Amino acid sequence: MDRVIVKKKWNQKRILTIAGIAALVMLITASVFLASGKSRLNVEVERITISQVHKNTFQEFIPVNGTVQPIATIYLDALEGGRVEEKFIEDGTVVTKGQPIMRLSNSDLELSLANQETAVFHVLTQMQNTKNGAVQNSIQQLNQKAEVDNAFAEAKRVYELNQYLYNEGVVGKQEFQASENNYNFQLNRKKLSERTLNQDSISMEQQLRQMAESYARMQNTLALMKRKVDDLIVRAPIDGQLTSLDAEIGESKNKGARLGQIDVMSGYKVQVEVDEHYISRVFIGQKAETSIAGKMHHLTVKKVYSQVSNGRFLLDMAFDEEAPEGIRRGQTLQIRLALSDETQAVLLAKGGFYQQTGGNWVFKVSEDGSTAYRTEVQLGRQNPEYYEVLSGLNPGDKVVTSSYENYRDMQELVLKGE
Repeated sequence: MDRVIVKKKWNQKRILTIAGIAALVMLITASVFLASGKSRLNVEVERITISQVHKNTFQEFIPVNGTVQPIATIYLDALEGGRVEEKFIEDGTVVTKGQPIMRLSNSDLELSLANQETAVFHVLTQMQNTKNGAVQNSIQQLNQKAEVDNAFAEAKRVYELNQYLYNEGVVGKQEFQASENNYNFQLNRKKLSERTLNQDSISMEQQLRQMAESYARMQNTLALMKRKVDDLIVRAPIDGQLTSLDAEIGESKNKGARLGQIDVMSGYKVQVEVDEHYISRVFIGQKAETSIAGKMHHLTVKKVYSQVSNGRFLLDMAFDEEAPEGIRRGQTLQIRLALSDETQAVLLAKGGFYQQTGGNWVFKVSEDGSTAYRTEVQLGRQNPEYYEVLSGLNPGDKVVTSSYENYRDMQELVLKGE
């Protein structure tokens, strides 16, 4: 007898077929969802930062640290080397111009001064002797000239008399010629005497002039040596406060060695270190501000140093008004250095999102606050507080500004707990 076989409703083939179809549908659905770019992530609101875009005054600035320094500093160097014998004042003393600070000793320099003084005295003595000799020689020459002049005058008288008598026939020709020869001899002798006296006078004047010049040079050298010895007493070049005094009794200092410095106390400047990235954007005349004891003070850049060291460059700032009361040398100030003028701009608060997006997109919160979706933006200038929004956002928009590290690949954030 034949038995009726009941056909099974869920056989293995049918189950596998249905499972395959379901997997295919799920795969297609996932592909469509991914292709639509709507990858979502649930985010707790209290774990993120949401900032509102607003329009306000914007100024590009950078925060820098400045050190208060005297308006001017004069370095104190040893003009002459020597051993520190005595210190008249200590570090930190307020000094006046010309006030002695310390005394050095230098035996070689002092010996050179003594030798120079001796040499000058020797030249002076020699000059005096030469002058005395010149006077005596002049007297002798004048005596000789007086004798020659007298002999010439007598020879002339006899000659002229004999000439008259010869013409009258009173004296003979031989006597007349003898007087004539004597007259010519005395005339030549007189001329020679005058020439000799004149030559001696010129020679003596040259000799005395040369000795006077030599004496003047030696006097100048002596004065220089005295100044060098006087420089062994170190004096304050200006009024101010002596700082960084580096000298101890008995210590030897070479010529040119740094002994300390004197700070001009009539005012202060602020020296600031700035990252070399901004070296092309900092100029003389730029403005800055700092808060001291709760009061805002304005500064102006007075000098920019072009040298870059360890990735930073220096600039000097001066207070626009009088230096704040109670400010001290070495005090550190936190300064806002302006890189642009104040303008009106759409602003977005700074946050960790920039590290993941580079400022190219943000998560903008929907109007109902339930989601935040990816939005392309363009950011411009920045300061430590805000970015300037050039496009993509409007005042009143809300943006997730905290870090996107955990959801930078998402297209949409579902905000929970708000």
